[in-house]
Amino acid sequence: MSERFDAVVVGSGAGGGVVAGELAQHGRRVLLLEIGPHRTAADFTRWEARASHDLWWPLRMAIPTDGAEPIALFGGRCVGGTTTINTKIAMRADECDLEKWHAASGLLGARGEPFEVADLEPHYDHVEQVLGVRERSDWTRSVHTVEPGFRALDAELEPVRSYTDHNCMRCGSCLQGCPTNAGKSTMVSWIHPACDTGRLELRPNSAVRRVLISDRGAGPEVTGVEYVDAGGDAHAVEAGAVVVAAGTLNTPQLLVRSGVPEASGDSPSSRLIGRNLGFHPARLVSGLFDEPQDNYIAYPVSSHCKKFQRDEDGGFIVEATTVQDPIGFATGLCDDGGPLWGAPLVEALRKYRYFAGLLVMTTDDNNGSVVAEEDGGERFEADLRPDELERIDRSLQFTREVLEAAGAKQVLWTAPGSTHMQGTCRMGTDPARSVVDANCESHDVKRLFVGDGSLVPKTLSVNPSLTMMALANRLAEHLDADPNGYLEPRAAGVVVGG
Repeated sequence: MSERFDAVVVGSGAGGGVVAGELAQHGRRVLLLEIGPHRTAADFTRWEARASHDLWWPLRMAIPTDGAEPIALFGGRCVGGTTTINTKIAMRADECDLEKWHAASGLLGARGEPFEVADLEPHYDHVEQVLGVRERSDWTRSVHTVEPGFRALDAELEPVRSYTDHNCMRCGSCLQGCPTNAGKSTMVSWIHPACDTGRLELRPNSAVRRVLISDRGAGPEVTGVEYVDAGGDAHAVEAGAVVVAAGTLNTPQLLVRSGVPEASGDSPSSRLIGRNLGFHPARLVSGLFDEPQDNYIAYPVSSHCKKFQRDEDGGFIVEATTVQDPIGFATGLCDDGGPLWGAPLVEALRKYRYFAGLLVMTTDDNNGSVVAEEDGGERFEADLRPDELERIDRSLQFTREVLEAAGAKQVLWTAPGSTHMQGTCRMGTDPARSVVDANCESHDVKRLFVGDGSLVPKTLSVNPSLTMMALANRLAEHLDADPNGYLEPRAAGVVVGG
């Protein structure tokens, strides 16, 4: 006999961690399945290679259809997902971002009008309170080094807002997990507190094979999930609702391999699963200065320049400065001649402490895709159009000019990469243009919800984690209200929120 929960949540990152924690705090019995390990502050050390192995997904690459540079895809593979190893930037979506959502998928808000920032504001307020979001104006030396370069180009650096508390020692370990719990990942802020209530059960090292779908006479609906534990044993779990929050790259693959397209009769909605992948392509651009900058002992992102945020102004944001770990710094360096190797690479690494790095992120138009191959493999495609490539080139040129204006003797950069993948199961009111509805429920399969970055209809111009958490809080409220009667009544004596 299989176990039964009110809800099973697949994935514990910015989406799944919030949904699971909120539902448990509201008295629901929840199972949270995470494919990665459960590592905590006691395990986090400044060991870049080990963290890359223990906490990150193996490197994946999106291959452009036009022969351009591949895009490296990065993400967390641990309890807390990428929120455990990211830079904790707390930026709300701009109205210019959400205007694209309705245009892309017909998404409507609670008032039946095009979805707007006001539809997310109470959810932003809630997650910011839980996270203790604060402004970071404690700039390190490297920020003050590059700031004159921005001023020289008539651009302004502003302090970032961040989900870190005052235990942050600016040690630069964020990408290996925060050793002081100053970084408020979903593990710290939602999962551990909910586990203490006894209503959230966390099972790490659990790989979900498929979502279980049946037709009980009223169309296809989810009945639970099947997963494999760390020992290789298979388990089936029943649930009133299933939230797939395995990440923008993994969620569409799980839906396809679970048979959602077949169950839907190959509906227009199901054909969009895995489509509309956005990358928010980013580069690290590093300038060599006369004095040590020591970007390896810093808070990863302390300030940003948003002058070019809107597409019509350029379509990119520059964050200054960003942490530079030695292995990551060494493996990605390029100049106008291509990747560095041999003597030029050795010379650059000898001057490692003297480089200050900027992170430039460009808004793209969601022309990528995730393909779940029949043999169990996966494929990621990037179809960047000329205007997107122009934006990427212009963002690199501006960032180079900033560093040169600040006095950099040499400027190096990386190939494009992404930690902000979005859009492969977009939410919308129009089933012909979206995979899930405005409440994040599948258009085709009842009781099946999506709760991660794959919901985002069009790529945000800002770091997306705060918006993903706000959407997850919105989804948790909908599930807890249970308008369709999917969940069991709360047990007698349960204190909601306790």
